[in-house]
Amino acid sequence: MEKKITIIIPCYNEIHTIEKVIKKIRKIDIEKQIILVDDNSNDGSRELIQEKLINDVDLFLKHDRNYGKGKCIITAKPFILNELIIIQDADLEYNPENYHDLVEPILNKRTNVVYGSRVLKRENYKKQINFISSFRIFGNFVLTKISNLINNQNLTDAHTCYKVFTKNVFDNIVLKEEGFNFCPEITTKIANLGERIEEVPIDYYGRSKNEGKKIRFWHAIQAVYTLFKYRLINDRNK
Repeated sequence: MEKKITIIIPCYNEIHTIEKVIKKIRKIDIEKQIILVDDNSNDGSRELIQEKLINDVDLFLKHDRNYGKGKCIITAKPFILNELIIIQDADLEYNPENYHDLVEPILNKRTNVVYGSRVLKRENYKKQINFISSFRIFGNFVLTKISNLINNQNLTDAHTCYKVFTKNVFDNIVLKEEGFNFCPEITTKIANLGERIEEVPIDYYGRSKNEGKKIRFWHAIQAVYTLFKYRLINDRNK
């Protein structure tokens, strides 16, 4: 590794997975800064972090009410120290062992932005049908197609968690969306900057609503609105 990375972890009610995620990240042989942001969890996650995990992260930030994933990233942004930034969910759907693959295109100067695609590793994605409804998979497909059309991109998985940026690109984007709309917002603003996104295949282990999945149907409607909002307004990165 020629560059250090900063890992931003938004966390809301992930008491069953947050410790495992932190342990997986710590094992990765990459120099890193871990910023963990608790979004006012009420399931004991915050207490677990403070009592057991506080020394395993570099910075622990807390919200006094539940805002959403985007707000966690906005809160963490001023504290980023390193040249590469990775977004990591606090559940176990995404595997930190993919970090080396995710940063490789940037280290080799092919791009400034990398997305981890669940679709490119199709043999793995198909195994998740029992855990993710076919409707959700189809919804992600449709949203990605809409995103590509609006932003003139060619992505296979626009709404993946794993998004990697150089600090220069990340600093040039003013984030506004506090919830899951962070994803369509930043994808659109990357397009507005003229930056190319390279995708790499990643592992993915989907979970159900009963297991803590928080995405709902109305988030898809909000995502489409967000795509148009930031593609059409005058100052498109603000």
